[in-house]
Amino acid sequence: MELADQTQKFSTNRLMGKVAVITGGARGIGAATAKVFAENGAHIVIADILDELGTTLADSIGGRYIHCDVSNESDVELAIQLAITWKGQLDIMFNNAGISGPDGSITNLDMNQLNSLLSVNVNGIVHGIKHAARAMINGGRGGCLGSHAYSMSKEAIVGLARTTACELGVYGIRVNCISPHGVPSEMLINAYRKFLKKVDMKGEEVSEIIAERGSLLRGRCGRFEDVAQAALFLASDDAGFITAHNLVMDGGYTSASTSMSFIYH
Repeated sequence: MELADQTQKFSTNRLMGKVAVITGGARGIGAATAKVFAENGAHIVIADILDELGTTLADSIGGRYIHCDVSNESDVELAIQLAITWKGQLDIMFNNAGISGPDGSITNLDMNQLNSLLSVNVNGIVHGIKHAARAMINGGRGGCLGSHAYSMSKEAIVGLARTTACELGVYGIRVNCISPHGVPSEMLINAYRKFLKKVDMKGEEVSEIIAERGSLLRGRCGRFEDVAQAALFLASDDAGFITAHNLVMDGGYTSASTSMSFIYH
């Protein structure tokens, strides 16, 4: 019992006193991460375009909320400045905001839609790393930058994480990213609704399909909390010697099977 108590004590103090900005933090993976970070002692700034959800969540965890469209560089800069003004420092930047992209073949790709995707999923990450890195360098405390990569933009984010890790390591700033699969986010649920032609499909149904056919861990799908715990690990001092790393969270599936590739077409 004593060992369990010590483990619980350790797990709830992993980010004590640290300040984090989480983009796309109002719901889904971002919201789960905000809660886990707060439970582990961090002060959270939620930056999102979902004002009502974001404000409610921020109030519930003693954090702050700011309206932020990550494709707009000044919005991201203001979110980071809020953290500095509020707590005098920035330790963690979790670039979680992302959108789904255009469907169909490369031969019919709508470039305007692609540019909209990249403005959020790539440029938004660049904005976050750029301004968070400035704040962390000026603060002289080091820090941790992370991103939640999506579909077409995934390889761009992985490359960005590696190159910025090379530059920022001298300042004690670590840069990592997380690549989840099989987590029933609103984005994934909508993809299943479209391709299975079932407009009223629920998250529970998607989870069941993934657990049965989309995971090497039969009976287990991805959860928001899985990604939140991965982000907690990478943001904490437990991962102090990990940088330029892409943590794939997929139940082993994307490396071993292509039978569900239809959801990406």
